[in-house]
Amino acid sequence: MSLPELEEFLSWFQSNGGKIDLDAIGFKYFAPTEGGRGAVALKNIEKDHTLFTIPRPLTLSTKTSLLPEKFGPRAWKEHKLDKGWSGLILCMMWEDGQAFDSKWRCYLATLPTAFDTPMFWSEKDLKELEGTSVVEKLGKEDAERDYHDKVFRAIQSRPDLFPPESLSNHYSFDRYHVMGSRILSRSFGVERVGIDGDDDGEEMNPEADKSIGSAMDVDEHDETTGVEDTSIQDDSPSEVGDEGEEDAIDISMVPIADLLNARFGSENAKLFYEEKELKMVTTKRILAGEQIWNTYDDLPNSELLRRYGHVDILPLPGSGKGNPADVVEIRADLVLATFSQQSESTSSTERIDWWLEEGGDDTFVLGTDYEVPEAMVSLTRLLYLSSDEWEKAQEKSKPPKPKLDSQALNLILVVLQKRIAQYPSTMKDDEEILKQEPGMPLNKYQAIFMRLGEKRILENTLQRLVTAGKARGGGTHKRKSAPAFDGSNQSTKKAKR
Repeated sequence: MSLPELEEFLSWFQSNGGKIDLDAIGFKYFAPTEGGRGAVALKNIEKDHTLFTIPRPLTLSTKTSLLPEKFGPRAWKEHKLDKGWSGLILCMMWEDGQAFDSKWRCYLATLPTAFDTPMFWSEKDLKELEGTSVVEKLGKEDAERDYHDKVFRAIQSRPDLFPPESLSNHYSFDRYHVMGSRILSRSFGVERVGIDGDDDGEEMNPEADKSIGSAMDVDEHDETTGVEDTSIQDDSPSEVGDEGEEDAIDISMVPIADLLNARFGSENAKLFYEEKELKMVTTKRILAGEQIWNTYDDLPNSELLRRYGHVDILPLPGSGKGNPADVVEIRADLVLATFSQQSESTSSTERIDWWLEEGGDDTFVLGTDYEVPEAMVSLTRLLYLSSDEWEKAQEKSKPPKPKLDSQALNLILVVLQKRIAQYPSTMKDDEEILKQEPGMPLNKYQAIFMRLGEKRILENTLQRLVTAGKARGGGTHKRKSAPAFDGSNQSTKKAKR
């Protein structure tokens, strides 16, 4: 079973050394809630079965594209195309502009040209995300700056590679956005082979397709390019070894592998790498007709929506639907602002600066365990230290232990109330909208489910703290601004973010 639009692509894949078991795996369209286009098992498939194999040179990266070699390694670095995603985006734009002359023409034709990610939403749709951290993470301004300062200048410097007449079709800012979104939603980070000098390529690494911010990567150096080793980073964290060298990871597009959908807790196939190829191998038995999922990480709906344009809506323990991996962020400046409103201390800014210099978090993440992060408790206690205790903390370069005493508890309660108040709607409001508007636009529907997950975490964490305060004998004191646990009271004044 294969979709008509994939027939030429599958033929190209196999003629270029790719192997795929078409007796076991096919491709079809699933319902939007199931991921849309994806892979399906055509028969019962046992665990440890290789579904397909991708030769490393067939992956698309700055190491396999011919553009960096043609541009020149020195000029490539001078334009800072070896940093961030700009180099790979430019490679994809250039390959797309080569049409039939590109090695990856058939592959590029399978990639989406339109996206449901918030990067492409209207201002009206983005209003639905108010109170969440998604909008500030879109990076629109950063992307525009990178395009104009790095990519477009590089394009203008080489009219022989980027003909002026093709600029509007293949090298515009809109195309830059499209290629960047393809990387964000479909790339892989594949560790290079042999970086430790003892990889004989015979064993498969179980961490091969571990998500590192968007993606999944490929090989160390392709002989066809002659390009020196460079690293690509963005919101993918780089890791530094004992000698200060970055781990060898390249962001790459991996044909066939990116056709598999992902969903929380559903992985039944995983991408492994070997010296000369990548392999998609089943991690459990898959029954005929079941979808094949390559879930490289169980992400919260906020990240799923930002990167991929969808959310996971699954039954939750107890009741309701949502994503068990959901999280909500609380910024340290909200903690500081709340403390400043309740204290006459003049040293809080100094303490925050010290906290950050010592490596403390500037954002705290609450999850579905409904526990307050230890770092958040530690920072709160730091703000309340006496002058003598503050001096001792500085001398020892050690923040307070995360003991939730009554002062920290009361402050965190108010912080949670203020964080809830940053959403313009309540949980009850959102639940009513879902009931009364069953045919609402997809963007609005997904935004509501995403923000509901965040509010649920905040409300349940708040309720747990109040219960803990009562259990310790009235450690908390009543506040007129305290909201009801369903989030219906929004009288708390919003704090500046």
